[in-house]
Amino acid sequence: MLEKCDVKSLDQNVFSLIGEQWMLITAGTAEHCNTMTASWGGLGVLWGSDVATCYIRPQRYTCEFVEGSDYFTLSFFGLEYRKALALCGAQSGREVDKVKECGFTVRTGEGGAPYFAEAELVLVCRKVYWQDIEPAHFLDPEIDERWYPEKDYHRMYIGKIVETYRKK
Repeated sequence: MLEKCDVKSLDQNVFSLIGEQWMLITAGTAEHCNTMTASWGGLGVLWGSDVATCYIRPQRYTCEFVEGSDYFTLSFFGLEYRKALALCGAQSGREVDKVKECGFTVRTGEGGAPYFAEAELVLVCRKVYWQDIEPAHFLDPEIDERWYPEKDYHRMYIGKIVETYRKK
């Protein structure tokens, strides 16, 4: 069971959480949401607020949901959910009901933001900024060559963390 907590009480290594354990970015409503696995993002302080950043390619179905919502959530799971997170990263919500396939239970936070009861940690974020990655700003051309051969540059979202939940 998840309980509300203060984001400043978290003591996990964010590099491991995001880059190795992965996270689900979710947006929409409890009745109609989409989620995707991500291993790019960050947590920090910006404009006097605790924030999370995430990056979504424009062709991802989840991008439509984040665009159409004021809130998104970042959910982190234990290793027993690795297969489910792999499915959420490999399948499109246009063709597969990922929530149903993974057996997730949808809950909602502030603003009706959907998240999953099975998570160990959830950050509910209110969007405060977005920006498209601009290839002209790469100082290292290898980044563009390696990560964007199809020129499908990510959109960055910054969200103010408005609620935090963690497993009891």
